[in-house]
Amino acid sequence: MMNVYVLGAGSGEQGAGNRVHGSLLPAPGSLYLLDLPGYGYSRASRADRAAFRGLITHTLDRPRLAGVLWLLDIRREPSDDDRAMQELVAQRETPVLAALTKSDALARAAQVRRERELRGVLELDDDQMIVTSAREEEGIAELRQAIWGLIGGGPPSDPGLAPGVSPPWSRC
Repeated sequence: MMNVYVLGAGSGEQGAGNRVHGSLLPAPGSLYLLDLPGYGYSRASRADRAAFRGLITHTLDRPRLAGVLWLLDIRREPSDDDRAMQELVAQRETPVLAALTKSDALARAAQVRRERELRGVLELDDDQMIVTSAREEEGIAELRQAIWGLIGGGPPSDPGLAPGVSPPWSRC
């Protein structure tokens, strides 16, 4: 989505990823997008879930953390683990952007209803939530822009590419 170079590879099996995967963002300085293990609907054991929580807590305690991009399935109610994540983020006053995924699975009226419901349940402002569908490419350009805003700016205006070569983020 952010046209990043992936430094780590995830597992194709749901619930099997138990590492932080980092991706270098094409921006000045050292900006990384960290992909933390998901645990809401995964088949992870209780021990793995506890380890995930410790890893996430450690990551949220990093002083240079710009913010959290929180992926939530628009079709599902927030799990107990989602609520725990919400508390962790709120306690640390970490900037958060929620991307409601899989919106293509719902009719337009249901999308609007679910967005309103989830915004209320999660106590998020309008600018903290974006409805997305990777399949339909809905909300992806807006999400890219919001992520750049979350990390404090935008992609570099001069990435140092050869003449005639467009940076990947120009396709937003």
